[in-house]
Amino acid sequence: MSKKILIDTSSNEETRVAITENGKLDDFEIESKKKNALKGDIYLAKITRIEPSLQAAFVDYGANRHGFLPLTEIHPDYFKIPASDQENLKKLSSNLQIDESIDEIISKEKKDEIPNNEDLIDDNGNNNKNRKKDYLSFFKKYKIQEVIKSRQVILVQINKEERGLKGAALTTFLSFAGRYCVLMPNSLTNNGISRKIGDYEERKKLKLILMDINIPEKMSVIVRTAGIGKTKKEISKDLDFLTAQWNKIREKTLKSSAPTIIHEEGSIIKRTIRDMLTND
Repeated sequence: MSKKILIDTSSNEETRVAITENGKLDDFEIESKKKNALKGDIYLAKITRIEPSLQAAFVDYGANRHGFLPLTEIHPDYFKIPASDQENLKKLSSNLQIDESIDEIISKEKKDEIPNNEDLIDDNGNNNKNRKKDYLSFFKKYKIQEVIKSRQVILVQINKEERGLKGAALTTFLSFAGRYCVLMPNSLTNNGISRKIGDYEERKKLKLILMDINIPEKMSVIVRTAGIGKTKKEISKDLDFLTAQWNKIREKTLKSSAPTIIHEEGSIIKRTIRDMLTND
């Protein structure tokens, strides 16, 4: 089998990438060279306005239009609430297998890797849907204007890009996709396996690998379908790369002033090399 990666950057308007297998086209993608914020990009931003009627905030992250940040997409660490409630919230969130918002913030070529809450059953057979309901109900005791303040500085990721007159939708639950893993550095959830991996033995093997590798505290990992058949060493190396990337983002954030871009998800060329380039 002969596989090739062909990259065309001759146009000033777009970049084209083609994957061929035995001389036949296997995959093709085009990326426009636009300046708008892209899904997955991370910004150090500042809250400009709280909108009680929407239970959301408008955020200045440096674009022409302010971004939209719902209360449910704000990490509890940003909340100005009593310490006792912070602990209760963390207990509730730690029972969740995976947050639905993660499915939205992974870029389009990876979004199906993330399991929905309804697809996850815990060891006791309990559907995670009820836990999500309990978690969201906690927010009802607070109004956004009580826990978030104007001019507060936060780290946000583009959830949905600008559309027409609508600004970008934002989240503070960050996520980074590697070749085999998705790292969620400030996740409130547990580790997991892509729902696309249906083979029981393969899932069992990957779960054992996740239990055996060093996952930093307060971070979560999802194994992508590309992780099928991979060794502990390969998955661990991918995780180390993502962790190092997160540490660089943290360092840059501490040295920066809002609003400013902190991390770009990567061009089509970077993603192609990450996902497709192998030793052969």
